[in-house]
Amino acid sequence: MSTTQEYPKVYLYRRIVQAKLFIDAHYADKIDLDNISDEAFFSKFHFIRLFKTVYGKTPHQYLKATRIEKAKQLLREGQSVSDACFGVGFDSLSSFSGLFKRAVGQSASVYAAHHQLNREQKAHTPLAFVPGCYAYQHGWTENSNFEETDP
Repeated sequence: MSTTQEYPKVYLYRRIVQAKLFIDAHYADKIDLDNISDEAFFSKFHFIRLFKTVYGKTPHQYLKATRIEKAKQLLREGQSVSDACFGVGFDSLSSFSGLFKRAVGQSASVYAAHHQLNREQKAHTPLAFVPGCYAYQHGWTENSNFEETDP
């Protein structure tokens, strides 16, 4: 392939990557396909086709997946479902809840409760979360100040 044929392809990919980075940076903002395709200097339909070829998802699917991943992170950190929903750019708690359940397989509130319980268990019995072979190797299972005690 000649350099002149390769250059336009690289240029196109750079513009697609630029659009993805725009989504990554502005996922919580009120962005839509017009904003994203404008960022890459493509028509909407050409942009959708190229983006999907490169990333395996449409820009809208990628934006939703990014928002869900960021919401999961916020929920793991202890934020409320509504704070996570609006914090990642969703306008509606009900649409967020439905999308979250379809994407994750459980509701956002169950996901948050599970991680809250996990945090509490780790704080109360941290040794239970260390593989037994590792704890044994480091002497934490016998005569150790790491042993669990009941309050």
